[in-house]
Order: sequence, then structure tokens, then C-alpha cells
Amino acid sequence: MRYDVAIIGSGPAGLEAAITLKIRNKNIILFGSSIKSEKVEKAHEINNYLGLTAIPGSELAEKFLEHAKSLGIEIKQERITNVYAMGNYYSLQTSSNEMVEATSVIVASGVNFGKTLEGEDKYLGRGVSYCATCDAALYKDKVVTVISTNSKEEEEANFLSEVASKVYYIPLYKMTDSKLLPSIEIIEDQPLEISGGLKANKLILKNKELDCDGIFILRESVPPASLIPGIEMDGSHIKVDINMKTNLKGCFAAGDIAGKPYQYIKSAGQGNIAALSAVDYLNEIKNKQ
Repeated sequence: MRYDVAIIGSGPAGLEAAITLKIRNKNIILFGSSIKSEKVEKAHEINNYLGLTAIPGSELAEKFLEHAKSLGIEIKQERITNVYAMGNYYSLQTSSNEMVEATSVIVASGVNFGKTLEGEDKYLGRGVSYCATCDAALYKDKVVTVISTNSKEEEEANFLSEVASKVYYIPLYKMTDSKLLPSIEIIEDQPLEISGGLKANKLILKNKELDCDGIFILRESVPPASLIPGIEMDGSHIKVDINMKTNLKGCFAAGDIAGKPYQYIKSAGQGNIAALSAVDYLNEIKNKQ
């Protein structure tokens, strides 16, 4: 099955894009790591959202979700690890190694992917991976290190421990009620650099160094330049025009990932524009057939 539009991100931009596309009767799939936008929920009070005076972030997030649910929109709770341009469609790889096809893509993943480590880009695909499920088989009976920004990734580390001979786990969050298996060694330190020869084989931390055969970096979302090969960047943001178009035909971006200011109302507006641009793109393809 090929969707009309795949949306990556379930914050204000992604949800608004999904709502607009649903109203326009498009077949969509929406990917998000959580059922609500954590960034919105944690806001104490929002005062610049038109029509909603001094609304707590948690209440605004609930309204976003209620609106989406009223239209039958579901959030597929999967991380997208790769997006491949296949000519007239896109192929998206999920963290569970599922492949999803869509004619168009809207990237609304926010800017929570963090700064890449020194050597990360160099060794991506050569000892560095963003997907444990996808690449675990490559490290059978080998030593791997997992760098995680979220407790939800502990299951991925457990899965790796069934394949690898040794798993180091570096949490970049405060651990509570850990679900890690006893065989996994937890190292509370700050990763600085990935080094090696033809392949990555060492992780340099603030206080020590780890020799390992593979390094899995499990963030909330993948840096866009690594996520979508060939995407044009403007610093840490995806470069877009006024219609939220990227340099890749059929690929659009909206919200924080498309640049400052990081405002909820701005993100929602851009999500709407990206959706309408995707509709125009789909119509253009249809008219050529």
C-alpha cells in the first residue's frame, strides 16, 4: 500500500498537516514518538495562540489530540530512521525495520535530535547506526554501545543484548525504574567523539574510552541530513521556501525543523501550508497521468 502523504512528527506542525490532509480526503500516515507533543505539554502557560487566552500547555496538547481524534487520525508510534527518495515516491524505514511507501513526505520532527557527535556523520553506516532492530544482526557476538536520550529505548538495548556478546548503555537522561537486563552495563558519562579506521571502533567519553564494534545512537528523532540523503540544510534546520518546499520534489518541512521562531502557532501554520503544498503536488502528479 502506498500512502498519499507520510508525516514525520506529531507536534503542532505534524498534527495540523494531518488534519488539513484528512479534510482534503488524502490517505495519510502520521508517525510520532508520543501521543502528544511533550514540548507543548510542558509549557506552563501559552499566551500567543489566537483565540485561546492564557492556556496551559497540557490543555492545548489535549485540544490538539481531540481535534485529530475527531477526524479519525491515528499516530503510529514509531521512529523513522531513514527516508529514501525513490523517484516518484518515498520509502520510509521505521525503527522496527518496516518499510512504508508514500508519494509525498512532510517532515515535522522538531529540533530535539540534538547536536551530532564528532565522527558520527563520518561513521554512519560504518559502525554507527540509528536503528537497533535494523542492524542488530550485523553485531552478532560483538561488543556494542548504546547511547540513548529516552527511557523508551531501553527495550532496544535489551534486544541488542540477545545478539551481541556485550552491551554498554549510556543514558543521556535521568534513569528511574530501569527496564534494562542485568547483563547490560550502564555507564553514566558524556559521549564526546566516535573514532576508528575504516569502521568506528571507539567511543571517547568525558572520563574514559570504550572499545566496541558498533555504536547505536537512539535519539527521539534522527538529524535530518542523515534521515533524508540529499536534503538541503540551513544550519541545523531544513531549508524551505515560503510554501514549505524542500530541494527534494514531493518533500516538505514544517515547524521547528524549518527554522525559528520556535512558536506553536507558527508551527501549526506551517503545517497547514505544507499540507496544502503536498495536495498541489499530488494533483500535479495526477494531472500528468
